[in-house]
This record gives sequence, C-alpha cells and structure tokens, in this order.
Amino acid sequence: MKTANSISIKTAQEIAILRDAGKILAEISEDLKRSLREGITTREVDQVAEKLIRQRAVVPAFKGYRDFPGCVCISVNEEVVHGVPSNRLLRAGDIVSLDVGIIHKEYYSDTALTVGIGTIRDALKKLLDVTSQSLDKGIEQARAGNHLSDISHAIQTFVEANHFSVVRDFVGHGIGKSLHEDPEIPNFGPAHNGPILKEGMVFAIEPMVNMGTWQTKILEDGWTVVTQDGAASAHFEHTVAITAKGPEILTRA
Repeated sequence: MKTANSISIKTAQEIAILRDAGKILAEISEDLKRSLREGITTREVDQVAEKLIRQRAVVPAFKGYRDFPGCVCISVNEEVVHGVPSNRLLRAGDIVSLDVGIIHKEYYSDTALTVGIGTIRDALKKLLDVTSQSLDKGIEQARAGNHLSDISHAIQTFVEANHFSVVRDFVGHGIGKSLHEDPEIPNFGPAHNGPILKEGMVFAIEPMVNMGTWQTKILEDGWTVVTQDGAASAHFEHTVAITAKGPEILTRA
C-alpha cells in the first residue's frame, strides 16, 4: 500500500470495499435512529444496534475496542462523545448522539449523527443544524490538492460564525484496515497547513460542537466525555473518500 506523508492511499479495490461498508453502515445508522423514543434506555439502544449489525453479517467495530463495553457510543445532552450504554432513560427534549462503526471484509467504516427526542428547544435545533452543516463544509474541502487543515478551518469558521464552539480534545482520523489511522483531523485551525490531500485517502471527518465552552472532561467510567460547563453538545460524522471527482461520502444514506 502506497503512502503519502504517512497517510495511506487506498487502491480502487479497497475503496470499493469501503464503499460497501459505508452503505451497510448508513442503513444500520438510519434503522437505529428510528428506534429512538422516549422511555428507551441507552443500553436498549445498544442492543438494537448489535442486532442490526449482526443481521447484516458485519462486525461491531467498537465492542471490545480498548475494552469499550458497547456496540455504539450513545451520548446524551451534555455528553460529547464515547457515551457508555447504561440504564439512562431517553426523555422528550433530549438530544442523542449515536456513533456507530462496523468492520466489513477487514475494513472499518465510521459514522455519527445527533437527533432530538420528541420536541426539542429551538436552540438545540440550531445546534444540530450547525453541526451537520459544518460537517458538510469540512467535506467540501476534502479534495485532492487541498491541505488537510482546509477541512479543519472550514468547520471551525462555520461553527464560530454561528456562535458555537468546536471541541478541541477529540478529532477526526484516517480510516481503513484500522479504525484510527493517520492523520488526525482537528476541527479547528488555520487554512493551508499540513499534508496535501491526494486521491485515495479516506477520512472519518467528525465535528463535535458545543453550545458553551469547547472544554471537556472525562467521567469516572473512563469513557464518557462531557462538556465542562454542562451545556449541550452535538456530533456528526461521515467516512469520506477523496476521489478524482471530489469527496465521496461513503456513509451517506
């Protein structure tokens, strides 16, 4: 496998496998989203996720990864990422981030989205919209010839123009035969820095956006990341391939 600046370049055959993996994961993610309702526990959501994953004859990427106990990271309200499935009940007005990964034919795919339970406040709707749109802004910059930080800068600029903050302690990443490959992809920073992007690179781009401060802390479970000020957070992610025709979103439903 060729490399560029230590970033792996996938072959056409590898991209084809990752494309299939992304399609499967998109279907799982959409089905899982539909399972969310008031009164369900996050552990029950995880059980639904495992069933959906096993039904499609793929492997949950997160279960057992560095001893993570669930198939999906489920983060509620002030939880940013890596929420551990538990007996926590989902309630009307909550926002819930689902981060899901699978392994298909030895290749990883990774996606995340945040949804509201029932009717949510207008401020939370804006948070979700801005975070989702910031992902789109970042993906637009995932083009051969651009710098890696052009992705980061596009996300940060859009988020901060909408008066939210970008999490700095957790970042996107390369993806392929490993869940986390080079490079790290921050969601902040100046434009026109870092490696030049090349056709065949595959990234998991994932802005995490907070209503208040960007600062975070990890709870005693060793996994769940929360905002330091208790304000709400949203998370969206796609696995994206850089192609001759521009960015291809592999995990789009």
